[in-house]
Amino acid sequence: MAKKTEIAKKESVNTDALFDRISAIIEEGRKYAVTAVNLAEVYSKYKIGEYIVEDEQEGHYRARYGKRVLETLSTRLTQKYGEGWSYRNLREYKQFYTMYSSESSTPTDELPISEKGEINLADTARQMSSPKMADTARQFILSWSHYLILMRIKNEEERRFYEIESARQQWSYRQLSRQVGSSLYERLALSRNKDEVMRLATEGQTIEKPQDIIKNPLTLEFLGLKSNSSYTESKLETAIIDKLQDFLLELGKGFLFEARQKRFTFNEEHFFVDLVTYNRILQCYVLIDLKTNKLTHQDLGQMQMYVNYYDRYVRLPHEKPTIGILVCQEKNDALVELTLPKEANIYASEYALYLPDKQELQQKLKEWTEELE
Repeated sequence: MAKKTEIAKKESVNTDALFDRISAIIEEGRKYAVTAVNLAEVYSKYKIGEYIVEDEQEGHYRARYGKRVLETLSTRLTQKYGEGWSYRNLREYKQFYTMYSSESSTPTDELPISEKGEINLADTARQMSSPKMADTARQFILSWSHYLILMRIKNEEERRFYEIESARQQWSYRQLSRQVGSSLYERLALSRNKDEVMRLATEGQTIEKPQDIIKNPLTLEFLGLKSNSSYTESKLETAIIDKLQDFLLELGKGFLFEARQKRFTFNEEHFFVDLVTYNRILQCYVLIDLKTNKLTHQDLGQMQMYVNYYDRYVRLPHEKPTIGILVCQEKNDALVELTLPKEANIYASEYALYLPDKQELQQKLKEWTEELE
């Protein structure tokens, strides 16, 4: 009897392993199918836009007849294929082709598998089976709903940045819309030198040093806190925890959450770090302290102590030095520079409870770039 039980256990273990492997294949296949369908839709609409443009360029239909032709085409396509072929949609396909046929392809060969281990969109794009789609010079990596957002962006470098980051970070339609609305490109560009700004358009956001994870300001509109009302640091922290996924997305690439109000004891005195995170890319702890008022030198000194403690008693030998970020309502760069030693791994970032004015940021970026030139 005992022998039969042991055999049954072994068979169960073997079955579990087989089940897990087959389940992984099924899940991967389903994801591939969805991705392939989405890409097929994008390529189809690109080719439709190409045919419309080619037809107009041949001179058969001039401007005053162009709308009538598309309206007639829309009626016939709708009768045969159902919804999705309105005059407005056909105009969008034409705009899509016009915009992307003039741009070089996003370097999908360099796009890695996402941190979640999901299917590499670059591989999927290369394996599109239809020869009519494969002969397209432009290679696409996102769904049609993503490109509808991207087409609203006039600046080519900015558009390419969001396209690369959407693929790498597996942003949903909602996440991409939020990142564009929060002016992520401008906020990152304003914290970098000219060469690094150019890299944003060709490589997306690169994380190589602590400064690369800093944004000014952090945009926390998703917390739902009113900017004209008073609230405590505890309320701000609770709001962040309630919207943790959105907060980590705003922080940037590679962030993992470890704890809130993390306590450590030194010389029989207790200290609490508001938020403890870890960055997989930089391989280091990132400590975050929240300040709802103007930043003071005491706040900077406190963070320096937190960072020193983690470096000396928590950090493992293979890990990089701890980073400290003070998220505050108002900061003074001169005060930060005067208070901290040059080699300090501590940064201050203001936060905003509303989406920044995109035109204002674009103008600021333009002026800043001109100054560098």
